[in-house]
Amino acid sequence: MLLGWVESPGYPTGYLPHASLNWSRCAHKGHTISIKLIHLDMEDSQDCENDAIKVFSNGNLISVLCGKREFEELQSTVNPLLVSSPGGCLSLTFHSDYSNTKRHTGFRGFYTDQDFDECKDDPDHGCTQFCHNYIGGYHCSCRHGYYLDVDKHTCTVSCTQDLSGLHHGDISSPSWPAPYAENTNCQYTLSVEATLQLELHFYEDFDVEESPDGQCIDALRIETSSGILGPFCGHTPPPSPFLTHSHRVQIRFTSDGFGTNKGFSLRFSTRDKVCPAVVASHSTVTPQQPESQKGETVTVTCDLGYFLHTPGTQALTSQYVAMCQNTGVWIPNYACEPVDCGFLDIPKDGILQLVGSDNPHTQYKDQIQFNCTSKYYTLEGDDLYTCSANGEWVSAGGQTEMPKCIEVCGKPENQPAGAGRILGGQNANMGEIPWHLLIKAPNRGGASLINDRWAVTAAHVVETAEETSLSLYGGLIDGRTTSTMTNVVVMDSERIIIHPDYIKGIPLAQRTNFDNDIALIRLSSRVNLGPNILPICLPNVNRGLLDTEQGTVSGWGKTESRTEGRLVTSALLKYAHIGVYPLRVCKNTPYTHTTKKRMTFTNNMFCAGAPGKDSCQQDSGGPFVLPMLTGGSETYHLTGIVSWGPPCEDRQYKGYYTKVASYVDWIKETIEATEK
Repeated sequence: MLLGWVESPGYPTGYLPHASLNWSRCAHKGHTISIKLIHLDMEDSQDCENDAIKVFSNGNLISVLCGKREFEELQSTVNPLLVSSPGGCLSLTFHSDYSNTKRHTGFRGFYTDQDFDECKDDPDHGCTQFCHNYIGGYHCSCRHGYYLDVDKHTCTVSCTQDLSGLHHGDISSPSWPAPYAENTNCQYTLSVEATLQLELHFYEDFDVEESPDGQCIDALRIETSSGILGPFCGHTPPPSPFLTHSHRVQIRFTSDGFGTNKGFSLRFSTRDKVCPAVVASHSTVTPQQPESQKGETVTVTCDLGYFLHTPGTQALTSQYVAMCQNTGVWIPNYACEPVDCGFLDIPKDGILQLVGSDNPHTQYKDQIQFNCTSKYYTLEGDDLYTCSANGEWVSAGGQTEMPKCIEVCGKPENQPAGAGRILGGQNANMGEIPWHLLIKAPNRGGASLINDRWAVTAAHVVETAEETSLSLYGGLIDGRTTSTMTNVVVMDSERIIIHPDYIKGIPLAQRTNFDNDIALIRLSSRVNLGPNILPICLPNVNRGLLDTEQGTVSGWGKTESRTEGRLVTSALLKYAHIGVYPLRVCKNTPYTHTTKKRMTFTNNMFCAGAPGKDSCQQDSGGPFVLPMLTGGSETYHLTGIVSWGPPCEDRQYKGYYTKVASYVDWIKETIEATEK
């Protein structure tokens, strides 16, 4: 039904309590449903909570009514709201409560399905010029000289022209010199022989709409094979003559739906092609001139930090010669590309790392920064590197080699408070001597950790294990708990390197010469450094020893039993502070018990001790460090390695040590050669 009445139950005699009504109608496409109430007499209540009419459009509540309204009020304020959306549905519900103080007649309304006038009632109909309404829809049309675009709403003008083959002519915006049409999308195509270029001459009367902040609202663009020039707008035309350096040009002009600007006008012509002043980006040419004629040559030099890769060669060069062709192009024409320093081969040990990203930019002038991930390492070298023009990463200090994370050495976190004799001397606490390692077999002795992969000991301790493997224990003070304590670090040797000048193969009982008693041990894996296992520093090569200079010796060797008065192997790491003896005392060497010969003393040794204090059997290979461990903030150096001495039973308290300063160069050279 296109029309009809809707009214309350019992109208006009009155509705009963608990009365109800549900009504709904839907409009055709392009139509609306409306209700015009001609009578309304219902019980009045706050918010119409007793008796009420509710009207919905597409399910959305648009009106709630109750009480009594005069016809004029219904016409002016109520009925205009009771309309569906185009093609939508209108529904109405009525209900009364259980009682009324008096009888009310109810309501009556007339509904109609009618055409919706999009041109009049819909401001967003989209027609840019004329809108024509018809039953169920609408139609757009245009003024004379315009045509309706494919969207069926926009009126535009036909201004696309193909002027290919013409060597001269005129182009202007639509309706020139009158204001150009709105919603224009003009495209003018020019094309001539490849040896010619098109040149544009703009007339000064240039007027294309722009915004107050200088942005183009309408725009002129010039497209050539090398790119798009523009947009151009305002009152200043492009420079004339405008050399396109191309034999194919497209001129595009677009406008919006508003404005009264005049537009543009130009004359096009041709001339022989010339080559532009710039051959390639990021480069300079010699000689420099605004343009070049056919046959002229220039030298192209890439800017600093850029290079060109010429076909057929792997060499990186930055200069070449180019010749201008009659087609206006330079031959050859190689691109200058930025130098790429590439990704650095960062060790996979996780200690040295890049700050920020693992995949940094690697081109010219890009920067990377390094740091060490552990506090037990310090960065050796500069931390900031820049990609240089020659393709190398260079630090601020001019270094090209990568920095390294070097172990912090000789800095125990726990410092001893005092010391006694190894022979019944002071027990060490955990972390006080973190570089001291224990060797239990094949010979009991000690070693010193000098970095996270290497240890140093006496040659005679590891002589019989040179061709095999041995275990070293760190991070402990009780030598009996190497297999039970969770904090013990077990290190296996990968290689044992005895000093080449050490005389091997002589039983210890018959040996009279311990010269060059030093050996290096390469561990099979990197040690995880911590407060209980840290390296000791190597001494300065030129550092001499002063008479009576005080140092500290440590070990798990023989010590005096407090109960039995005899020498027993110490279960705990002990240390003692002893002094360096004068050279004349050291040269007075003891006799051996087996050969009855005096032991040999060389410049590669020194001796040290103190009344009641000495190293002893099974302390061999352990460290003698300077300065004396005092609990201060000093840096400690491995000055000596326990090597030999008179029997501890003789109570001479004079031990002989390998002078490490004599072997620093050998240690560093051996490690460097092995790590390559």
